[in-house]
Amino acid sequence: MKRDVVVAALRNNSKPVVKSSTRPAESANNMAWRVERLEGQLQKLSELVREHAEDVDRLVRIVAEDRDAIRRQLLRKHHEKVRVRKHLRDTDSRNGLDS
Repeated sequence: MKRDVVVAALRNNSKPVVKSSTRPAESANNMAWRVERLEGQLQKLSELVREHAEDVDRLVRIVAEDRDAIRRQLLRKHHEKVRVRKHLRDTDSRNGLDS
């Protein structure tokens, strides 16, 4: 999905190639400009990839923290149920002895 966005952005910024009869000096200048432009696009793409990786890392951390919190909450509930069952067993066994 991100790749499609990047490709679309690059297509929007690109102009159709028009062959013209230019002098060698102009052609060299044009080539230098195109190389600089490509380097700028590559730098921007690298920044976007780095930002995306950082976003993914943050999301992974958030999900891990949420998962850990949910696990602890479920564990507390389970321990509470176990304590209640143990208490009921102890109470039932005492009541059975009292009869």
